Amino acid sequence: MPVLSDPEPPRMSPPERLYQRNDQTAGAPYPLSEYIRRFLWEFVQSSLIRWSPKRAHGWRRFWLRMFGARLTGTSFTKASTTVRHPWLLEMGEWSTLAEDVEIYNLGWIRIGSHTTVSQRAWLCAGTHDYTKIDLPLIRPSIVVGDGVWVCAGAFIGPGVTVGHNAIVGACAVVMRDVPEAAIVAGNPAKVVRERPRPEQK
Repeated sequence: MPVLSDPEPPRMSPPERLYQRNDQTAGAPYPLSEYIRRFLWEFVQSSLIRWSPKRAHGWRRFWLRMFGARLTGTSFTKASTTVRHPWLLEMGEWSTLAEDVEIYNLGWIRIGSHTTVSQRAWLCAGTHDYTKIDLPLIRPSIVVGDGVWVCAGAFIGPGVTVGHNAIVGACAVVMRDVPEAAIVAGNPAKVVRERPRPEQK
């Protein structure tokens, strides 16, 4: 039987006006020194960190601190955790970034104490101003409080604050602040209930 090819999709007529012009965006929004620092960090992360043993937490903390991260002695990351700019990362005591977490910190990301960011979560502290035709880069910070659990696959967007003791459900998309001790879920994330207060040991 002859193989039938799919028909080409219809062509759209050009709009009267473009709302964004990619040829007008900044090709290099950072100074040269920043690109050099990023290149060195990417080399370290893709080699010395990516291939480190599972429990080599101190080794990974050493290199993150060497590039400016503010970490306590009980801050934990995994070999597959990706941190874009360690000099814009702060983590409190007993906090963990799990496997394949993406810390896309074009702006500051501050994570409190006793907070867990689970596998494949994405914290995105960077975007573009879509109200301007040249889409300038903007870098709003993200703040995650103490005792927070960000579940697997969740996305936290630019400028968001997650209150203390909150839970961000798996695969949730968080684009607004999360109240303290709230459990949020869904896309867009909404408060589903309050986190129960645990019994004290």
